Amino acid sequence: MGEQERTEDGRYIIVNGRKWRATDPSIPGSLESQLVKELMDARRLVKTEGDAVRYRVHDAKVALGERGEPWWEPTEEGRRERIAAAERALLRGRDGKTICPSEAARVVGGEDWRDLMDLARDVAGELVESGEVVVMQKGEVVDLATAKGAIRLGPGDNLFKD
Repeated sequence: MGEQERTEDGRYIIVNGRKWRATDPSIPGSLESQLVKELMDARRLVKTEGDAVRYRVHDAKVALGERGEPWWEPTEEGRRERIAAAERALLRGRDGKTICPSEAARVVGGEDWRDLMDLARDVAGELVESGEVVVMQKGEVVDLATAKGAIRLGPGDNLFKD
Protein backbone atom coordinates (compact mmCIF):
# COMPACT_ATOMS: atom_id res chain seq x y z
CA MET A 1 0.00 0.00 0.00
CA GLY A 2 1.45 3.37 -1.03
CA GLU A 3 1.68 6.63 0.84
CA GLN A 4 -1.65 8.45 1.21
CA GLU A 5 -2.09 11.73 -0.63
CA ARG A 6 -1.84 14.61 1.85
CA THR A 7 -2.73 18.26 1.90
CA GLU A 8 0.21 20.63 1.52
CA ASP A 9 0.38 21.28 5.26
CA GLY A 10 0.36 17.51 6.02
CA ARG A 11 -2.57 17.81 8.41
CA TYR A 12 -5.03 15.83 6.31
CA ILE A 13 -5.00 12.79 4.07
CA ILE A 14 -7.17 12.69 0.98
CA VAL A 15 -9.20 9.54 0.35
CA ASN A 16 -11.53 9.41 -2.66
CA GLY A 17 -11.44 13.21 -2.85
CA ARG A 18 -12.37 13.64 0.82
CA LYS A 19 -10.15 15.13 3.53
CA TRP A 20 -9.58 13.18 6.75
CA ARG A 21 -7.40 14.32 9.63
CA ALA A 22 -3.97 12.70 9.47
CA THR A 23 -2.32 10.87 12.34
CA ASP A 24 -0.02 13.08 14.42
CA PRO A 25 3.39 12.59 12.77
CA SER A 26 5.25 13.12 16.06
CA ILE A 27 4.00 9.81 17.54
CA PRO A 28 6.94 7.38 17.78
CA GLY A 29 6.60 4.51 15.30
CA SER A 30 6.21 1.63 17.76
CA LEU A 31 3.52 3.46 19.75
CA GLU A 32 1.72 4.49 16.57
CA SER A 33 1.73 0.84 15.47
CA GLN A 34 0.23 -0.26 18.79
CA LEU A 35 -2.50 2.38 18.56
CA VAL A 36 -3.30 1.49 14.95
CA LYS A 37 -3.55 -2.18 15.96
CA GLU A 38 -5.95 -1.26 18.78
CA LEU A 39 -7.97 0.83 16.30
CA MET A 40 -8.23 -2.07 13.85
CA ASP A 41 -9.10 -4.53 16.64
CA ALA A 42 -11.78 -2.12 17.90
CA ARG A 43 -13.25 -1.67 14.42
CA ARG A 44 -13.51 -5.45 14.04
CA LEU A 45 -15.27 -5.64 17.42
CA VAL A 46 -17.79 -3.00 16.33
CA LYS A 47 -18.80 -5.34 13.50
CA THR A 48 -19.58 -8.15 15.95
CA GLU A 49 -20.57 -6.28 19.13
CA GLY A 50 -21.99 -3.03 17.75
CA ASP A 51 -22.11 0.36 19.40
CA ALA A 52 -21.24 -1.02 22.84
CA VAL A 53 -17.53 -1.01 21.89
CA ARG A 54 -17.33 2.20 19.83
CA TYR A 55 -15.59 3.92 22.75
CA ARG A 56 -12.51 1.85 21.87
CA VAL A 57 -12.46 3.20 18.30
CA HIS A 58 -12.91 6.72 19.66
CA ASP A 59 -10.05 6.40 22.17
CA ALA A 60 -7.65 5.03 19.55
CA LYS A 61 -8.53 7.79 17.08
CA VAL A 62 -8.18 10.53 19.73
CA ALA A 63 -4.82 9.08 20.83
CA LEU A 64 -3.63 9.07 17.20
CA GLY A 65 -4.73 12.70 16.83
CA GLU A 66 -7.39 11.84 14.25
CA ARG A 67 -10.23 13.08 16.50
CA GLY A 68 -10.53 15.64 19.25
CA GLU A 69 -8.60 18.89 19.21
CA PRO A 70 -6.21 19.26 16.26
CA TRP A 71 -2.75 17.92 17.14
CA TRP A 72 -1.11 20.95 15.51
CA GLU A 73 -2.94 23.36 17.88
CA PRO A 74 -2.56 21.65 21.27
CA THR A 75 -4.22 23.05 24.39
CA GLU A 76 -3.97 21.84 27.98
CA GLU A 77 -7.45 20.28 27.77
CA GLY A 78 -6.71 18.70 24.39
CA ARG A 79 -3.48 17.17 25.70
CA ARG A 80 -5.31 15.88 28.77
CA GLU A 81 -7.96 14.23 26.57
CA ARG A 82 -5.33 12.67 24.29
CA ILE A 83 -3.22 11.39 27.17
CA ALA A 84 -6.27 9.74 28.75
CA ALA A 85 -7.25 8.19 25.42
CA ALA A 86 -3.66 7.01 24.85
CA GLU A 87 -3.38 5.45 28.31
CA ARG A 88 -6.66 3.58 27.83
CA ALA A 89 -6.00 2.52 24.21
CA LEU A 90 -2.46 1.32 24.93
CA LEU A 91 -3.65 -0.66 27.95
CA ARG A 92 -6.48 -2.28 26.00
CA GLY A 93 -3.97 -3.42 23.41
CA ARG A 94 -1.62 -4.97 25.97
CA ASP A 95 -3.81 -7.91 27.03
CA GLY A 96 -3.51 -7.30 30.76
CA LYS A 97 0.08 -6.07 30.72
CA THR A 98 1.05 -2.65 32.07
CA ILE A 99 2.14 0.58 30.43
CA CYS A 100 4.28 3.45 31.63
CA PRO A 101 2.65 6.91 31.72
CA SER A 102 5.65 8.09 29.68
CA GLU A 103 4.31 6.11 26.72
CA ALA A 104 1.17 8.26 26.66
CA ALA A 105 3.32 11.38 27.09
CA ARG A 106 5.38 10.27 24.06
CA VAL A 107 2.21 9.76 22.00
CA VAL A 108 1.03 13.30 22.73
CA GLY A 109 4.29 15.19 23.14
CA GLY A 110 6.61 13.61 20.60
CA GLU A 111 10.17 14.73 21.29
CA ASP A 112 8.94 17.06 24.06
CA TRP A 113 7.28 14.21 25.98
CA ARG A 114 9.15 14.90 29.22
CA ASP A 115 7.27 18.21 29.52
CA LEU A 116 4.03 16.20 29.75
CA MET A 117 5.02 13.71 32.45
CA ASP A 118 3.31 15.57 35.31
CA LEU A 119 0.16 15.84 33.20
CA ALA A 120 0.34 12.12 32.30
CA ARG A 121 0.52 11.24 36.00
CA ASP A 122 -2.36 13.61 36.81
CA VAL A 123 -4.49 12.03 34.08
CA ALA A 124 -3.59 8.58 35.41
CA GLY A 125 -4.95 9.72 38.79
CA GLU A 126 -8.25 10.66 37.14
CA LEU A 127 -8.42 7.26 35.44
CA VAL A 128 -7.75 5.57 38.80
CA GLU A 129 -10.72 7.50 40.25
CA SER A 130 -12.97 6.23 37.44
CA GLY A 131 -11.74 2.66 37.90
CA GLU A 132 -10.24 2.47 34.41
CA VAL A 133 -6.64 1.98 35.54
CA VAL A 134 -4.67 0.96 38.60
CA VAL A 135 -1.25 2.26 39.58
CA MET A 136 1.42 -0.36 40.14
CA GLN A 137 4.96 -0.66 41.42
CA LYS A 138 6.89 -3.92 41.44
CA GLY A 139 3.77 -5.80 40.36
CA GLU A 140 1.62 -4.53 43.26
CA VAL A 141 -1.25 -2.04 43.17
CA VAL A 142 -0.27 1.15 45.02
CA ASP A 143 -1.81 4.50 45.88
CA LEU A 144 -0.68 7.12 43.36
CA ALA A 145 -0.68 9.82 46.06
CA THR A 146 1.96 7.98 48.09
CA ALA A 147 3.88 6.25 45.29
CA LYS A 148 7.51 7.34 45.01
CA GLY A 149 9.48 6.86 41.83
CA ALA A 150 8.52 5.12 38.63
CA ILE A 151 5.00 3.75 38.29
CA ARG A 152 3.19 1.52 35.81
CA LEU A 153 -0.47 1.57 34.87
CA GLY A 154 -2.50 -1.60 34.74
CA PRO A 155 -6.06 -2.25 33.60
CA GLY A 156 -8.77 -1.33 36.10
CA ASP A 157 -12.17 -2.97 36.42
CA ASN A 158 -13.82 -0.29 34.23
CA LEU A 159 -11.28 -0.17 31.38
CA PHE A 160 -13.51 -2.16 29.05
CA LYS A 161 -16.74 -0.35 29.93
CA ASP A 162 -18.17 2.69 28.21
